[in-house]
Amino acid sequence: MGSYDHLHGVLGAELTLLEYGDFECPYCRKAAPVIEEVRRRLGDRLLFAFRHFPLAELHPYALSAAVASEAAALKGQFWPMHERLFSGDEPRLTQDDLRRYAKEIGVPPEKVVWPATQFVEDRVEADFNSGVRSGVRGTPTFFVNGVQYRGAVSVRDLIDALEQ
Repeated sequence: MGSYDHLHGVLGAELTLLEYGDFECPYCRKAAPVIEEVRRRLGDRLLFAFRHFPLAELHPYALSAAVASEAAALKGQFWPMHERLFSGDEPRLTQDDLRRYAKEIGVPPEKVVWPATQFVEDRVEADFNSGVRSGVRGTPTFFVNGVQYRGAVSVRDLIDALEQ
């Protein structure tokens, strides 16, 4: 993980958690509050990073959501957009939804939809390719302290894995 990644925490933290995720994936949606709680409990000891792995063949809105989050990142608003994309019980990721989220976080709505997002498509592709090279096959896939994690996505199990 490096400064290129979307990070919560400080580079050089004792523990690291990396997620390859898809904003339309129901399992990623269920994992989001778990990750928030793990981050809350571990505080400054944990560096969390999110990388895009949109499964576009399964999830028709995943890619547009990923590039919308990257467009928001250009305005310093990746994490607020990330939170909105994962909010609610069901994904709401249409172009109108993406524009509404952008407006809510103070990003011009036209900046998070095509053609404005063509400038960040390479970033999403780079994350996806990084995942493929690392053996990612689905979402969410986590790496705990640099090692692919295969356990349950629960607060206790992730904290135990991180602290081992």
